Amino acid sequence: MKRYAVPASLAVVALLAGCGSGPAPERAADEPTPVRTALVEAARSASIVRAVGILAPHDEIRLSFKVGGVVESLAVDAGDSVRKGQVLAVLKRAEVDAAVSQAAEAAEKARRDLERGERLRADEVATREQVEDLRTAYNVARSGLQAAQFNARFARIEAPADGVVLQRLAKADELVQGGQPVLVLGATDQGWIVRASLADRDVVRTNPGDVARVLFDAFPGREFEGRVSRVATSADPQTGTFEVEIDLAVADERFARGLVAKVEIELAGTAGDVARAAIPVAAIVEAHGPGATVFVLDAATGVARRREVVVGPIVGDRVLVLEGLTPGEQVVTDGAAWLADGRAIRVIAGSG
Repeated sequence: MKRYAVPASLAVVALLAGCGSGPAPERAADEPTPVRTALVEAARSASIVRAVGILAPHDEIRLSFKVGGVVESLAVDAGDSVRKGQVLAVLKRAEVDAAVSQAAEAAEKARRDLERGERLRADEVATREQVEDLRTAYNVARSGLQAAQFNARFARIEAPADGVVLQRLAKADELVQGGQPVLVLGATDQGWIVRASLADRDVVRTNPGDVARVLFDAFPGREFEGRVSRVATSADPQTGTFEVEIDLAVADERFARGLVAKVEIELAGTAGDVARAAIPVAAIVEAHGPGATVFVLDAATGVARRREVVVGPIVGDRVLVLEGLTPGEQVVTDGAAWLADGRAIRVIAGSG
């Protein structure tokens, strides 16, 4: 027989079941003992991967100015909540406005030159090629004006979504380059995720869609449901581990980036995901090492038969039986503590 580790909690449950019901009721020796039974059900024993992860907003956006310049002001700091469209930072306008003005003047001059060239062309003083060159110069100058106006609109940073400021990377009066990150925003309208690292032996068995249980010390006694949304295909070069992301099903909890999470991932479709028998914990009479004792109803004779089984993990109010029982049999729950092997029993109505 294979050796299995029995949960310590199962031994405690069995002890309480055997000792907490008082003395056996008196009845005639040949009177059947009234009991309740439960059906042995088929269940699946999924492999579990455990890891520690870090909570983060689903989307982290690095915000920057389109053009370089001197920062006029930053209206937020790390930890501030922001709304979509809220102005977060602004550049000093002098240089930006000067660029727009210069582009506008260049476009206006090119327009005048083109008009003059078209009049000269009508008088047959200018050639067609000269007029086309002036038209090209005007189109280029007009495009330059549009680019300057576009850059001017992005000389300030607006929140692209509701969220929380995670980092502030610049200060007022600081010179920044175009594209240089100034703020890091966590967009909370897309929810929260937990990033955890798995070893290679675990990541190859983990797939998007696997169900996860997530616990936080910051929320004692609460369990959050999650689902694996991404599994890395390459290892972190420094740690050698593989990152997985777990989407959390949450409402309006006061989450904060960086909370430590304890994660349990149920691996679906793996070699460990095999059919097992499952019975109520109350059916366990004794637990001894990897084994346990139950009473099974012999429907043909109406007696209880003592049977040794090998148990696995507890799942909710049921325990998985690895060896000794077959789905479809009936085990005794209420009254099992007072039975002996071969004792006649009477199943109370309403039993499973």
